[in-house]
Amino acid sequence: MTDLRRRGGGGDTDNSDNISDKVTPGYWSSPEADGEDRLACPGEAESKDATPDVAPPSENTPHCLNKALEGLPPRWKNYWIRGVLSLAMISGFFLIIYLGPITLILVVMTVQIKCFQEIITIGYRVYRSYELPWFRTLSWYFLVCVNYFFYGETLADYFGALVQREEPLQFLSRYHRFISFALYLAGFCMFVLSLVKKHYRLQFYMFAWTHVTLLIVVTQSHLVIQNLFEGMIWFIVPISIVICNDIMAYLFGFFFGRTPLIKLSPKKTWEGFIGGFFSTVVFGFLLAYLLAQFQYFVCPVGYNSETYRFTVECEPSELFILQEYTLPAVVQNALGKETVQLYPFQIHSIFLSSFGSLIGPFGGFFASGFKRAFKIKDFADTIPGHGGIMDRFDCQYLMATFTHVYIGSFIRGPNPTKVLQQLLGLQPAQQLSIFNTLSSHLRERGMLPPAGL
Repeated sequence: MTDLRRRGGGGDTDNSDNISDKVTPGYWSSPEADGEDRLACPGEAESKDATPDVAPPSENTPHCLNKALEGLPPRWKNYWIRGVLSLAMISGFFLIIYLGPITLILVVMTVQIKCFQEIITIGYRVYRSYELPWFRTLSWYFLVCVNYFFYGETLADYFGALVQREEPLQFLSRYHRFISFALYLAGFCMFVLSLVKKHYRLQFYMFAWTHVTLLIVVTQSHLVIQNLFEGMIWFIVPISIVICNDIMAYLFGFFFGRTPLIKLSPKKTWEGFIGGFFSTVVFGFLLAYLLAQFQYFVCPVGYNSETYRFTVECEPSELFILQEYTLPAVVQNALGKETVQLYPFQIHSIFLSSFGSLIGPFGGFFASGFKRAFKIKDFADTIPGHGGIMDRFDCQYLMATFTHVYIGSFIRGPNPTKVLQQLLGLQPAQQLSIFNTLSSHLRERGMLPPAGL
């Protein structure tokens, strides 16, 4: 198998000793860390050709930007490239939010597909010399199957009125899980039929590669959309927290970084990590206060079956109504105030920010380990100075999962809208039985007048 992997590199020469997994210079970095970040750690037992090489992404910085920054030291040139592109992406993020929920859903789907393509492409390039039959075709087929399952579940949960109105959708909704399983089973059989002698083990590697990618990318993308339907604030705040932590950790590391944080990513420093933490908690707290004032951000995203449009109108829940809190004695002495008015969501934002700053970066560390394993600098070269889309969303997926779990554990209660949708899907006799049972229950509690009055 070692011989197979050696041939899988696809290159004429072995340059594994010269390929470095450099994190973008300055990212959480100290000035002393600007040297080459070698893949092989001292004492590493793994042989230099144990992992196939992947060609590094090409340089794609716009010519006009390169010309404007020529003459600057590489470290500062990269700083300005990252800064300009970051501002462009943040501006685009604001525009997408303005365009509304449907645009956000489409963007999430686009990002998901691009991230999947970047990871699958790495697998294909690493083992391209084998010409495995149906590998890429089956990978994309499984992506379609998994998306069909998840988005079908979302359609049934949030668009129940539309589903009940359209007869074809009723059929698809009723047998959705069976259809999803049948589609997956077809792909499974196609994979078995594609097995080729002498390459069984490698083909199963690729089968596992595809499914782990689906788990990391598609499943967590679905959670992002689930968070969005709880209210746009649950989508915007977690994403903004990760963006803020990324930027502030970079700035603190760039200007003050001296102490390496983790061997897996030697350019990341404790100064960047700690500075990013405090900056992100403050930012999340202030952003939560700003957004909690507007119905557009706090109301669950609904669907009006009469106008065929998404709606974000509601009576804000207690999370988004100002409450008075008594300050601890130490804080009272410092501020000279006994109480303060806050939105409860601001308290929750502290927990979200803490996770995004302390645990969220481990998504980036995981991605760094993955890239080191295959001796690549970035997942792709889509965004100059930043790498691929997956390089920007490695922490976002972890944050989205935490937010979904947090909502389910501490925020979300029974949803009357979903219960009503399920009731409307029952047979008339079943609906009448539930109505009589509910009426009797409410009369016993004195909430309805006795029968006959």
